Order: sequence, then structure tokens, then C-alpha cells
Amino acid sequence: MVTATADLDQDAKGRRGFLLALGAYFLWGLLPFYMKAVAHLPLAEVIANRVVWSVPIAAAVLIWAGRTADFKAAIRSPKSLAMAALTAVLISVNWGIYVWAISVGRTVETALGYYINPLVVIVVGAVLLGERLDRLQIVAVALAAIAVTVLTVEAGKLPWVSLALAFSFAAYGFFRKTLPIGPSQGFLLEVLLLSVPALCYIVYLIATGQDHFISSTGADTALLIGCGPVTAVPLLLFAFGARLLRLSTIGIMQYIAPTMVFLIAVLVFDEPFGATQAIAFALIWTALAMYSWSMFRGREVRPPAPATR
Repeated sequence: MVTATADLDQDAKGRRGFLLALGAYFLWGLLPFYMKAVAHLPLAEVIANRVVWSVPIAAAVLIWAGRTADFKAAIRSPKSLAMAALTAVLISVNWGIYVWAISVGRTVETALGYYINPLVVIVVGAVLLGERLDRLQIVAVALAAIAVTVLTVEAGKLPWVSLALAFSFAAYGFFRKTLPIGPSQGFLLEVLLLSVPALCYIVYLIATGQDHFISSTGADTALLIGCGPVTAVPLLLFAFGARLLRLSTIGIMQYIAPTMVFLIAVLVFDEPFGATQAIAFALIWTALAMYSWSMFRGREVRPPAPATR
């Protein structure tokens, strides 16, 4: 009876985690529409407001969840603050490239970047952490490299937007693991650190009349304030959902957002997608299928990790 009750409770947690993570990936998938809406605004001003208006949301959720103790400890640790500053810079670079790429009609490349990201993470783990790759993972990485080569030859230059997004997010994830606090606490610490220069920049723009927050239309003001919720809400949904899900489930769900972004880019934004891009994406999708199968196969031989708070 106790076991049956525990199983039901675990199933309920799994369903809740799935819905939370699904909400996060769905909102991330729709994000290009919002980025298009702010494309007429200066990139630096969008990023600054994205940071500043994320702070109250992240703080409110952390207080509501009662998870402030380890956050306070991190603030008092110079090492944690230094590492949080590094991860904050990395995620800012990632945000900046993403917002800029969508504003100039390179949304397909952003989708490719986030498809490549899991394969880049495999390489980072092998190179920096000494993790061993199985045969399927080696083939998956090789197919991704071929896809990048195909795009490079066709364009005469590296697909730097895709690679920059993939590697900056992989680096962010790698260094983020060194912070001894949870994802929601870490996010608040990062945006708090970034909010100092971001707020100074916004004040400077307002003082010199170059801003779009006060000096522009009410619509622009609302869009800039909205940059906070569209950043913080999906990330926090994911943070809470991921704690309740198996890694293998998250591994498959992570393709929802780039798939939505890809479809929006081609079907709604009408971005060019020729034979070369089709070949490259086919290679990437094949590589991801191999990666996913490898992950599930490994899952079958490993006992599930104990849940942690």
C-alpha cells in the first residue's frame, strides 16, 4: 500500500514536472515573435531592460518558494560571486546574439544553434571532464561537424551565429554547474549582478534623452518591461519542472523550442531555406536521433539518480 501510494505520488510529480517544462519550452519556442516586436529598438537597451525587469520576478519566486538561505550564502562568498559574474557574462552574450540574429532575419541559424548545443555539450564533457563517448555519440558529433562544414562551404564562411549560440550556452551550462545553488537562485544572482551596469545604462539613456522607455511611445515602454517576464517566466518554469523529471525526458523535450523556432522562421518569417540548409538540418536531426538513442540506452543500464532539492 505504501509502495503504491509512493508510485502515485511520483507519477503526479512527473506529470507536474512535464507540464512545467512543456510550458517553458513552449514559451521559448514563441520567443522569436517577441524578439521581432522589439527589433526596432536598440539591442543594448533591450538587453538592459531584459535584465532589470527579470530581477523582481526572480526575487518574488525565490521568496515564495522559501529558497533564500543558500542565495544569501552565495552573496557572502567571493568565489560564488566571481563565478556568477562569469556565467552572467556568458548568458548575456548568448542573449545578445539571439536577439540580434532574430532582428536581422537569421532565425533559422538560431534554431540550428540550439539543435547543435547538446552535441557541443558532449564534446565539452569529453574534452574538459574526461567523459568517454560511445560509438553513437562519436558518430552524432561527426554528423554535426559535417553539417557545419556543408553550411560553411555553401556560404563561404562559418555559420558563426549558430556556433556562437551553441558554444556560449554550452560554456554557460559548464560553468553554471560550479555554483553551489539551484537554478532559480543562480538566475537571480546573475541578473542582480547584471542589473548594476544595466540600470546605469538605462539611467544614462533617460538622462540624455536617447531612451525608448520614457521618451518613446507607451507601446515601446510596455515591450521593454515585458522583456523581463518573457525571460524569467520560462526559465523559472523550467527550473522547477526539471527537478521533477528524468534527465532522459528533459533530453527529448529540449528539442521542442528549436523546432518551433525553426518552423516559425521558415513558415511565418519566410526566411530562406534551400537545399544546402535542408541537408545540414537533416544531418543534425540524424545526429540528435543518435544522441537521444544513446542517452536512452544508457538510461536503461543505470539506476535512476535520487531526487535532490
